[in-house]
Amino acid sequence: MKFQLAINLERMTPETDMKAVRDHTLEMVKMADEAGFEIAWAAEHHAMEMTIAPNPFQILTWWGEHTKNIRLGVGVVNAAYWHPINLAGEAAFLDLVSDGRLEFGIGSGAYQREFDRMKPGLDQRDSWRYMQEMLPVVQKLWAGDYEHDGEFWQFPSATSCPKPVQDEVPVWVAARAPITFDYAVENNCNIMSWPLTMPFSEAETYRQRLDESIAKNGGKYEGRWSMMRHTSVYDNEADRQAAIDSIRVQLSQFGNLLMKSGDVVNGFPEQVPLDSLEGNARVDPQMLEENLMFGSPEQVVEKLKPYEELGVDGFIYYASMGMDMEQQKRSLKLFIEQVMPKFA
Repeated sequence: MKFQLAINLERMTPETDMKAVRDHTLEMVKMADEAGFEIAWAAEHHAMEMTIAPNPFQILTWWGEHTKNIRLGVGVVNAAYWHPINLAGEAAFLDLVSDGRLEFGIGSGAYQREFDRMKPGLDQRDSWRYMQEMLPVVQKLWAGDYEHDGEFWQFPSATSCPKPVQDEVPVWVAARAPITFDYAVENNCNIMSWPLTMPFSEAETYRQRLDESIAKNGGKYEGRWSMMRHTSVYDNEADRQAAIDSIRVQLSQFGNLLMKSGDVVNGFPEQVPLDSLEGNARVDPQMLEENLMFGSPEQVVEKLKPYEELGVDGFIYYASMGMDMEQQKRSLKLFIEQVMPKFA
């Protein structure tokens, strides 16, 4: 099992210095690169301070200029917000300037609030249709001249300029629902899954969906499967409590966005009462500490082993949860020095 890093430029309050966030994010990615992490993932989100990511290709180009080996993952671009020619060219340019380090992730988006602004009239639950039309179009544009007459996009003959330098760009699909697992397996895409704050049994459910999709596909699948979890490694009680407090604050904002249950003021989602969230047991402090990749180095090693046994190829260390930036670095340092060697 290899290790990957997902990190956002995030501000939880207006008092946080944006330049400090910028510098911190790059420092974390450089730490991961030097430690041998496989991929650094950048998201796409709009008009939200808790995930500042208006263009993941721009973020990854910046990271790529300051790193040597770590691959640069788009995790994930929202197909409905892009035109295929634009998307193909942006992705290929990143591959060019990074000497072939692009990992191309595509998905369907998460927040209806964001769709209401970026793609008015589109229900987030229907956005998978854009993703499934977009991906083959981008791949054909990478290959050469192609004209398209689809449901959502139509254009005369065009091609991607530039072309990727990799002969075959790795493609990732964000999957939780059975239909998306089916699509990823049928098209031999790599899969990334995120059980949110659910217990390990949710990861087992995803494994079952993956196996069922492979069976439907005649047993054929050569893709890789990664699993993302909020991660905090600590060796003292103060950091332990701070991690739990931070994730609960972030979840109260995340719940606002997911359920449209509060206002967003100048990019900052209001915190909604945790007991108002659906399935609010998922935000219980004891359950969060148990379900997420939280704990001492020894505890985290033991928590990771079942994921490896489940067949997870890559564990995505999700660093962003509103935690103090210095504590984020302490956590990553402990993970690098005391957890990763156990899986060498």
